[in-house]
Amino acid sequence: MSLGTSLHLKYLICPQIPSLARYLQSSDSFKIYRYCSSLQITSLNNSLSGLIPEEIHGCEELENFAASNNQLQGDIPSSMGLLKSLKILNLANNSLSGSIPVALSRLSNLTYLNLLGNELSGEIPSELNQLVQLETLDLSENNLSGAISLLNSQLKNLESLVLSNNALTGSIPGNFCLRNSNLQQLLLARNKLSGKFPLELLNCSSLQQLDLSDNRFEGELPSLLDKLQNLKDLALNNNSFIGALPREIGNMSNLENLFLFHNLITGGIPMEIGKLQMLSVISLYENQMSGQIPIELTNCTNLTAIDFFGNHFTGSIPATIGRLKNLFRLHLRQNYLSGPIPPSLGYCKRLQFLALADNQLSGSLPPTFRFLSELSLVTLYNNSFEGPLPTSLFLLKSLKIINFSHNRFNGTIFPLSGSNALTVLDLTNNSFSGPIPSTLAMSRNLSRIRLAQNHFIGNISSIFGHLTELKFLDLSFNDLSAGLPPELSKCRKLEHLLLNNNQFTGTMPPWLGSLQELGELDLSSNQFYGTVPAELGNCSRLLKLSFQSNNLSGEIPPEIGNLTSLNVLALQRNNLLGSIPSTIQQCKKLYELRFSENFLTGSIPSELGSLTELQVILDLSKNHFIGEIPSSLGNLVKLERLNLSSNQLQGEIPSSLGELTSLHMLNLSNNHLQGQLPSTFSGFPLSSFLGNDRLCGPPLLSCSESVRQRKKELSNSEVVGIIVVIVFISTVICFVMLYIMLRIWCKWREVSISSADSGGTEKKREEGKWVYGDEKRRGEYWKVNSLSPVSSQDKRTSGIACIFQLKMDSEAM
Repeated sequence: MSLGTSLHLKYLICPQIPSLARYLQSSDSFKIYRYCSSLQITSLNNSLSGLIPEEIHGCEELENFAASNNQLQGDIPSSMGLLKSLKILNLANNSLSGSIPVALSRLSNLTYLNLLGNELSGEIPSELNQLVQLETLDLSENNLSGAISLLNSQLKNLESLVLSNNALTGSIPGNFCLRNSNLQQLLLARNKLSGKFPLELLNCSSLQQLDLSDNRFEGELPSLLDKLQNLKDLALNNNSFIGALPREIGNMSNLENLFLFHNLITGGIPMEIGKLQMLSVISLYENQMSGQIPIELTNCTNLTAIDFFGNHFTGSIPATIGRLKNLFRLHLRQNYLSGPIPPSLGYCKRLQFLALADNQLSGSLPPTFRFLSELSLVTLYNNSFEGPLPTSLFLLKSLKIINFSHNRFNGTIFPLSGSNALTVLDLTNNSFSGPIPSTLAMSRNLSRIRLAQNHFIGNISSIFGHLTELKFLDLSFNDLSAGLPPELSKCRKLEHLLLNNNQFTGTMPPWLGSLQELGELDLSSNQFYGTVPAELGNCSRLLKLSFQSNNLSGEIPPEIGNLTSLNVLALQRNNLLGSIPSTIQQCKKLYELRFSENFLTGSIPSELGSLTELQVILDLSKNHFIGEIPSSLGNLVKLERLNLSSNQLQGEIPSSLGELTSLHMLNLSNNHLQGQLPSTFSGFPLSSFLGNDRLCGPPLLSCSESVRQRKKELSNSEVVGIIVVIVFISTVICFVMLYIMLRIWCKWREVSISSADSGGTEKKREEGKWVYGDEKRRGEYWKVNSLSPVSSQDKRTSGIACIFQLKMDSEAM
């Protein structure tokens, strides 16, 4: 068909017809409009691209032009303002740019204008107020800015005005709406509008949907809000409204959806809320509301969703909550609710989402929970629930997410293993006991199992190897024992494996190296022995590796350097030998390194200085390192704690360590270090340097005082030596002198006795009188003396007798 000067087409509707689409996408795609003067309806949906031609004005009788969901670009041609017959213009979801042409205001018959989802910018032309026949105007999801200049007082036939997702500013005009308007839908969400709640909107009595969410409105909600009697949906969320929820809201009898979340609303929920028989959704989360949840709320029997998360509500959950037969979502998390879960909750049989976490609820779970057959998610964590779980929970086959962590539940967890649809099970920090049920492995989509801080016993069943979707397994702080089943190597998606603080035994399995998605591996505080598997070097995504407090031996494998993403490496309190491998320098992202309390030897590798991200701690204490502290450690400028104590390090402390300005804990004690401390170390306690006899400088003695002290200590030792020599010599001399005096005296005594025997009786008597006293005493003396062998001519015997006589004389005296 050749195109003449005019085509009497009235309808051109082009769905996805390939041949026509190729033509319409060509450079001549819009030339048809030069000749279709009688065309009335055009509907093009062929992934068109390019510009809208100015020649479009040739279709003088065009009434409906719909080219939405294409890839049209460029400006909207002003020539479209010449299409006097146009009633519907739909250019939604293209890539049109530029401003909205003022010429569109000349389309006096236009009833529908939809430009949403483009890249239009600039202000909304106030001339559009001349489109008095307009019923629907949608300019949402563009880049429009400036104030709202459209007035419903002029657009009297307007029923729907959608300006959401732009950058409009200012407030809503005071003369925006007149009484008896036809406006039913006003959507201004996600702009930058500000000011108080526009009272002018209360004149729009025909409004059914009002969305002012995600703006900057503030102030209190007006008590005259109930003037909007026909309102069904009220969305004021994500603003800064304050004050209490007005009681008059109970008069809005047609209200179905109430969204006030993420504001600054205070006070309680008015009991008048119970009059809203049509209410389906009430969302008040993330405000500052308080008081009790009114029991009148349960009169709203059409409620399907209640969300009061993140407020300050107190008291108990209404005992009549079971009246809400249509309820499928109940979110009361992060409040101050107390008391038990009311048994009537079990009669909300359509309930799928139950979130009661972060409250002060207590008691045990009611047996009526067994009626919640559609329950998919239940979170009760951070409460004070206690007691064993009802066995009837095993009947809940739709459960996908269970979080009962941080409560006081006890007994077996078997009732929670009835569902094969589980994806998350978190029972951390309770008092559950017994073995871990192998039936959990029937939920093949389980991705997270967290059973830490309980009293589980037994081993890990090999059947858990079937959980191929498992990403998080935390069984830490229990009483589990035996070795790790090799079937766990089939859980190739594991990212977190936390088995610390149990009683696992055996060697570290090499198959751990096959879990290449691992980001966290913690097997600390168990009874593992043997060597650190070199295969762990294959876990290149590992961020944390902790084997502390086991019985591991052997050397640290050099393959540890392959863990280039590692942040934490903790191997302390084992029996590791050898030196630190130089490949550790490849772990550039390490910020915590602990090798303390092992039997590591050799010098501290200078390569540690290249780990410049080290921040939390570098702990090499209680090993057998020798040599000097490498000066390269001065490169660790982020380091906060350094512990090199209880080694055999020598030499001076490198001055570069004094430049570690982030350091707030330092321990170099019990080594053989010497020399002056860097001046920046003066703020550390004395205990940081004790056990290094030749260190000096603050907080120790100054180096000059330290030298004098050592000299003083040397002088004192010399004095002590001299004193010892003098005492020894004096003692020898005293013994020699005493011996000589005794010999002289005994000689003299021998001579005196000999003289007495030769005839000097009177002289002897006189001498005895002076020496021994009265006659009786003298008789005793001679009685004893007569026993002495003094008559012997042997000098040695005479000497002994002399000494014996001296002793007897002393006793007599």
